[in-house]
Amino acid sequence: MRLVATASIQPGEILGQTIYGENGTILLHNGIPLTDRLINRLEEQGISYVYIEDEATRDIIIQPVISEKLRHDATSSMRKLFSSIRKSKLETNSFVLDEESTNLTNIITRIMDEINGHEESITLLTDIYLTDDYIFQHSLNVAIYSLAIGSELNLNAKELSELGKGAILHDIGKVFIDPDILQKPDKLSQEEFSIMKSHTTMGYDLLRKNHTYSSVVAHCAYQHHERINGSGYPRGLKGNEIHLFAQIIGVADVFDAVSSNRVYRRALLPHEGLELLYSIAVNQFDIRIVEAFKNSVAVYPNGMYVEFNDKRKGVVVSQNKHICDRPNVRILENESGQIEPYMVDLSTQLNVTIINCNLV
Repeated sequence: MRLVATASIQPGEILGQTIYGENGTILLHNGIPLTDRLINRLEEQGISYVYIEDEATRDIIIQPVISEKLRHDATSSMRKLFSSIRKSKLETNSFVLDEESTNLTNIITRIMDEINGHEESITLLTDIYLTDDYIFQHSLNVAIYSLAIGSELNLNAKELSELGKGAILHDIGKVFIDPDILQKPDKLSQEEFSIMKSHTTMGYDLLRKNHTYSSVVAHCAYQHHERINGSGYPRGLKGNEIHLFAQIIGVADVFDAVSSNRVYRRALLPHEGLELLYSIAVNQFDIRIVEAFKNSVAVYPNGMYVEFNDKRKGVVVSQNKHICDRPNVRILENESGQIEPYMVDLSTQLNVTIINCNLV
């Protein structure tokens, strides 16, 4: 399979990766020919790129980082938790959190098991979802990225469990925010942004009053928008005043936000999202965390067409784990045009660099 921009799909090309809709239901199944109507539908829904089947890349495997069952179980649990808190009285919120505690802990354990069993660096491009409940998919993605970063930083099992719970609950305060503000496609007014920012303190207040979750988990909700230069909120903390886990979640949160499909903007590709992180890391993030992130997440996903600095072009076939910006590439073209394909391992050919990604 190869990764292509939706706008460049030709009618008749075959969808290579299933696209999911609300509640994990299949919106478009892999293997179907894409018609003009379906292509237009994808563009209208904000899907920036998809995988299609291609003769030259038929053997390239696109492996989801977590199973469809785990993703469904995790998002269903989050949906149930948020819905129960919205409907409950303040004095019963603690009971609602208690009920879901064991389930969330089990989900974090399952995520870690599947990440550890994943043969390559992680990428969530394989999990293309369209949903109005963006917050649940986002919370799960942030948990996956945060746990990958934590593993790279050699956190122990107990720390990873706390980090995972803090990550999957980092936005729980948004349960108290007006949905019209949460889902507004345009820029928020100053008053609306002030309301939006309050999700950090409301999430903290909710979690800190519950004996099932540690103070660390509560502070992940409280501090994940803090930045090391003091420019964040709600308290303008600096440097080590921000808990390590909140800093990790902050990096994962920004990356997933800019690389997720939204109706009102194009999703950035992984290398673009990473470039954004590096551009602000000097002021807002601990560079060690950004480096750990880079070593965990596939910068150039399998199936992506790339161009080298020597003008050779090819497609990413597989990843070199922990060297995530140096994949294995099948060369298909040189300056003169198409050639007999051969492999290049960028982890060993350090004089060669990727200078461009082609989604056509």
